[in-house]
Amino acid sequence: MAEPSTADRGLLGALGDRMSGAVSQVAAAGALIVVFVVLSIIAPSFLTADNLFNLGSQTSVNAVMAVGVTLVIITGGIDLSVGSVAALSGVVGVLLMAEHGLNPLVGIVGGIAVGAVAGLVNGLLVSVVGLPPFIATLGMLSVGRGLVLIATGAVAVFGAPDSFRLLGQGVINSVPIPVLLIAVVAVLGHLVLTRTRLGRYAYVMGSNMEAARLSGVPVKRYTTLVYVLSGALAGLGGMIAASRINSGQPNFGEGLELDVIAAVVIGGASLFGGRGTVLGSLIGAFLVAVIRNGAVQLNIGTFYQNVLIGVIIWLAVWWDRYQRRRLGGDAG
Repeated sequence: MAEPSTADRGLLGALGDRMSGAVSQVAAAGALIVVFVVLSIIAPSFLTADNLFNLGSQTSVNAVMAVGVTLVIITGGIDLSVGSVAALSGVVGVLLMAEHGLNPLVGIVGGIAVGAVAGLVNGLLVSVVGLPPFIATLGMLSVGRGLVLIATGAVAVFGAPDSFRLLGQGVINSVPIPVLLIAVVAVLGHLVLTRTRLGRYAYVMGSNMEAARLSGVPVKRYTTLVYVLSGALAGLGGMIAASRINSGQPNFGEGLELDVIAAVVIGGASLFGGRGTVLGSLIGAFLVAVIRNGAVQLNIGTFYQNVLIGVIIWLAVWWDRYQRRRLGGDAG
């Protein structure tokens, strides 16, 4: 029997990756439904209108940021700085409004711009300087947190106008604005991944960076761009969070990168690159948020929640490797 050609092996690998991603998404969706039903039974306050409203608003921060991190992970990278970048963006945005009297819209754009600049630095460190994504973004995690503390003196920033609250607390036709933002960002992220050159190149780079480079893909440019988008969406997430409490909190986002990366991996993205979808990441973000919210309803402490999220990440990555080997997508 003839050996399969290189093209056939590549096609089989791609089909294996698609099947593995689909299986992971279905598993995550099933887990979300099961957890939701169980919490509805054992936590009487879980299904109340107020709690569901808060759940949607809380999920918005992680979900928006997860879309950006999905792009990065698809290319085979990682962004550990999103929590610190979100905090820095939120603080700077509130400072622009509180101390400089700028319009809330300008403050929000300014916060997002801060996130984009942080992402640009990450992207250049990875694509031009040649640092591993883990090291580049780990450094930004520390730099961003340090800049937050320097800018605020480790004290919360207040004084933003009440109209700023609309971003994180407003409602349009009974739908929370943060939930609408999830929908807008998700649709745009899906279109980027499926209908643009950036999306196509992201999958190619994540599958085989060297092959992408040899095929003429401008790897440095698009690697930098995905980190800029991740930083900008972290900035938007930071502004939503700041709006929910109408202040800039220097300790916001500590450990948030864990939840965001967990959401993306649970949703079927591969930490080895080349696979991931916006829909899967949203499912993962809602699953993490429901687990966190349910734990609060059941009086389970944050420390135990962190342990649970860490175990879920282990299981998700193990499941990814298992599926890749089983479906022929990973020779290792």
